[in-house]
Amino acid sequence: MTTTAPGQDWRKALGESVGIDTGHVRIALRTLVLELGRARSRDALRGDTPQERFADFCRTLDRDDLFERYPVLARLLGQAARQSADSGRELADRFAADRAQITATVFDGVDPGDPVAIEVGQGDAHRGGRSVSVLRFADGRRLVYRPRSITLHAHFNDHLAWLSEHTSITLRALRLLPRDGYGWLEFVAPTPCADMAAANAFYRRLGALLALVYTLDGTDMHCENLIACGDHPVLVDIETLFHPTSPITDDPAGLALARSVHRTALLPLVLLGDDGAVDISGVGGDDGAPLPADVVSWVDAGTDRMRLARGPGTAAGRHNRPVLDGKPIEPTDHEVALLAGFDLAYDAIAAHRDELLDLIDACADDETRVIARPTRLYATLLDESTHPDVLRDPADRDRFFSALDDLSQGHPVLRALVQHEIRELWAGDIPLFTTRPGTRDLWTSTGERLPDLLPCDGLTAVRDKITAMGDIDRCDQRWVIRAALGSRSGPVRHSGDERRRSPSTLVPPDQQRLLTAACGIGDMILAHASVGPDRTNWMGLELVDDRYWAVMPLGAGLSTGYTGVALFLAQLGELTGGTRYLDAARAALRPISGLLRSFAAESDLVHAVGPGGFHGLGGIAYALARMTSSLEVDTRLVDTVVSLMPDCEEFAIVDGIAGAAAAMRAVHAETGSTEAARLAQRYTDRLSRVPLSGGGFARGAAGADWVLGIPARGAAGADMSWCSGVAGMVLSGADTLPGPEPLWDMSLCHGELGVLEALVVLADRGRDDARSLLTRRTGLLLGTLDQRGPRCGTPGGVPSPGLLTGLAGIGYGLLRLGFGVPSVLSLAPSAERSRWEHRRGEDGWA
Repeated sequence: MTTTAPGQDWRKALGESVGIDTGHVRIALRTLVLELGRARSRDALRGDTPQERFADFCRTLDRDDLFERYPVLARLLGQAARQSADSGRELADRFAADRAQITATVFDGVDPGDPVAIEVGQGDAHRGGRSVSVLRFADGRRLVYRPRSITLHAHFNDHLAWLSEHTSITLRALRLLPRDGYGWLEFVAPTPCADMAAANAFYRRLGALLALVYTLDGTDMHCENLIACGDHPVLVDIETLFHPTSPITDDPAGLALARSVHRTALLPLVLLGDDGAVDISGVGGDDGAPLPADVVSWVDAGTDRMRLARGPGTAAGRHNRPVLDGKPIEPTDHEVALLAGFDLAYDAIAAHRDELLDLIDACADDETRVIARPTRLYATLLDESTHPDVLRDPADRDRFFSALDDLSQGHPVLRALVQHEIRELWAGDIPLFTTRPGTRDLWTSTGERLPDLLPCDGLTAVRDKITAMGDIDRCDQRWVIRAALGSRSGPVRHSGDERRRSPSTLVPPDQQRLLTAACGIGDMILAHASVGPDRTNWMGLELVDDRYWAVMPLGAGLSTGYTGVALFLAQLGELTGGTRYLDAARAALRPISGLLRSFAAESDLVHAVGPGGFHGLGGIAYALARMTSSLEVDTRLVDTVVSLMPDCEEFAIVDGIAGAAAAMRAVHAETGSTEAARLAQRYTDRLSRVPLSGGGFARGAAGADWVLGIPARGAAGADMSWCSGVAGMVLSGADTLPGPEPLWDMSLCHGELGVLEALVVLADRGRDDARSLLTRRTGLLLGTLDQRGPRCGTPGGVPSPGLLTGLAGIGYGLLRLGFGVPSVLSLAPSAERSRWEHRRGEDGWA
């Protein structure tokens, strides 16, 4: 029998040079490469080629000298060797003792023959270097060895059987053999789907599995823990059920999201960074997706020029996605099937909740894992702690690991774990903490009990969830599913080219109809609010860096955040006298004071947010200034935002100095702030010196020209001609922008209400054709709202509360059509109301 681990010949050579296993070379690699470079710089290596000189280094390396200069390295390598020997011996002894039962249970009584290979390190190392291993036998079959308790997985199999009995969906369970503190499991090999019907069945089953894992407060079911076996999704790692939800935020929307189906990690979970975005969820795992951060690689490996480099990397595909004709199947194409399976399982659980409540009691004493911090953080710390600079003195490595203490500020539970985390990192392990669903205690990997660290025991939390399950919760979870799937849509497209697919009834528009429609949208927003003791917020689809969609609690920004939602609710409350809208708007704004204190303390954060009119501080200042009357917002808050306004390199309306200038003009008009007026002039002066060309209003030169005033720019020499200048662009836009049929998307940003805003401006300037078209398209919009409800400018039109792409913007647009409220798209102050409402009254919506 052979033991194998991934490696290359150069790794083997380096391992032999210091007398260690190839699998442990990573511990010494950075130090060895440093020493290789030093030897090369001294011309101490013999050989005619880079490869020969590398081989000479490996041959002549003085081990004793190396370990004398790097005593921590010697300690770590000795520790790793002992751990490998101990865990290997333990595996062999356990297999010998359990072999007969393994054959009877996992292999259905058919002896697979002798083991011929063991694939070690098939998971993270815990408890002294122990990790999952896969044994391969003479007949080709394989067996998974897990050196931790799998009793919870056995009980999960009982839950799968129960759900299969109560629905028309059969869910596959793993054959397994639980033992005391470890266990043996069936190896599940990925297999393709036979046809599209099988793919649909896969996602229907996955929806049912999602409902069950959600019910049991499961998490960490990412792409590595799910195998697509034909039309069956099979979870192969069940150790994070009954997982606690740590109250690390006072944001009620953040808590609601943490307790939702999103917590399972079966739904899209997109990691974002400077280099790209990758979905690591159970439905993700896209092969070749750009990783969000740089990865470490070895350049010129196996030569004397070998060196470490950091650069962009790509994700390796997993086996979690169903495959048809050699291609992984996109989960968003099977949203209907996934939702159908979720509904079926959810309803079965709710209908037979008493039976399930009895079933979960069996899990009270099962060992479950608690993920205190992301595993990738621990893995990064372990990797970086092999740098030569921290391998000379143990105190240096201790100081390096003390970064965990800095990351735990304000989190008492995490602070209590730091000393145990550092001890386990020193052991070369990913720190492991466990609990039992029937207790609030935690256990370290060495068995030390940490009493009462959890806010609630897992069994009570799951019982409370099952008891509360019903139509409202199911509706909320369905929204999260749809929104999460929408976040896989890729880079954002800001375009309004999708026409309505079917005719709408034309409803004669008048103020009352428009107000009624706006109230309906306001009520939708209130119904989906997360209300806490100190504030109100919403979950939504937010734009991150204006590139990707993400399901998250709303931030403070005007464009998709809670200040934009509050602005609409305040305007609606002012027009209707509805205190529920005004109260919700006030509750949404309560975090602003604390947020501004954070900004004042961290200048880097201020510059990261920027001054933009929609995504930045300019938008927040604008929204607060607009609400100084309706909500009696303290003008000192507005002044504080103004005092924080930074400079930036971007020029656009949404995130740059053009938007900052427009916002500061509005703030000055609302509050009389002389500082806002000064900033508006400064931003305008800077903008006038920026060379601009091309682009639309929000992100391009058109918006900057509007802030500066095109006549002024034209007077400076811009081409005003019909053939190639401004006159031709205006004529073209006037002819093509307001087409006869409305857009399917209703949003302000790139939907129908953005088009209607342009028509309102043209109508205000006396364009009779614009007035006629505005009347028609407003009537069609109302008809569509009556028939189908609002459609947001989000992926798939998923309802989201934000202003530019969501419900608040649709509602605000209706108020602008009915009552001429100030244009939020042009960051207009309260005094700049549309004249259209008066003309409409005179003309009677002809």
